[in-house]
Amino acid sequence: MSGILEGKRVLITGVLMESSIAFHTAKLAQEQGAEIILTAFPRPTLTERIAKKLPKPAKVIELDVTNDEHLGRLADLVGEELGGLDGVVHSIGFAPQDALGGNFLNTPFESVATAMHVSAFSLKSLTMACLPLMQNGGSVVGLTFDAQYAWPQYDWMGPAKAALEATSRYMARDLGKQNIRCNLISAGPIGSMAAKSIPGFSELASVWDTRAPLEWDLKDPEPAGRGVVALLSDWFPKTTGEIVHVDGGLHAIGA
Repeated sequence: MSGILEGKRVLITGVLMESSIAFHTAKLAQEQGAEIILTAFPRPTLTERIAKKLPKPAKVIELDVTNDEHLGRLADLVGEELGGLDGVVHSIGFAPQDALGGNFLNTPFESVATAMHVSAFSLKSLTMACLPLMQNGGSVVGLTFDAQYAWPQYDWMGPAKAALEATSRYMARDLGKQNIRCNLISAGPIGSMAAKSIPGFSELASVWDTRAPLEWDLKDPEPAGRGVVALLSDWFPKTTGEIVHVDGGLHAIGA
């Protein structure tokens, strides 16, 4: 029986650690029949080492999503490798340290602007860079952390994720006529590289211990990866502008 991504060509960002959602997305995508290409920044060699743990070899391209030169050459580099694209995975987020950890009221705009550019605007810029390769439509999937609430220590990454969620909806609106779907997975906390950069992450993650209806495992990114792969597949042909929660159900529980 063929996989649900058989014949698909997918670009995946954010593979930094074996514990990341992006790595498990890449692994599952290959297992489900996709050809993949990875992007990395600022250390492509780190991603190249991690990529060796995937079921099949995967080329790694250096890509800074805030660099117009990098974005401008992306379609040519990916086209040479895969010919085209059927899916794009946005697993990119960054905020300077003074925008996290309880410093919300004192964070300078320069740091907020960086967080917004890298974490939200890049969904649009990455997708537009890949658009010439998506002539037959496709699926764009990003990763968010539920922006309905103010989380402990998360500070300006919260508004950045809210901007990401709004950006995804507007992209769904404007790209639908090209048969391109744009959706997000809202994942529960995972002990990844991104988590390690958040001061007091354990305080945030502890909420899941008491409130999530389904037991949540910080060390298991596979459920979120499965969600991404499902949205990349043809099993959601008329779903766009959606946020699918893979968080053990915590989003549905008030207290």
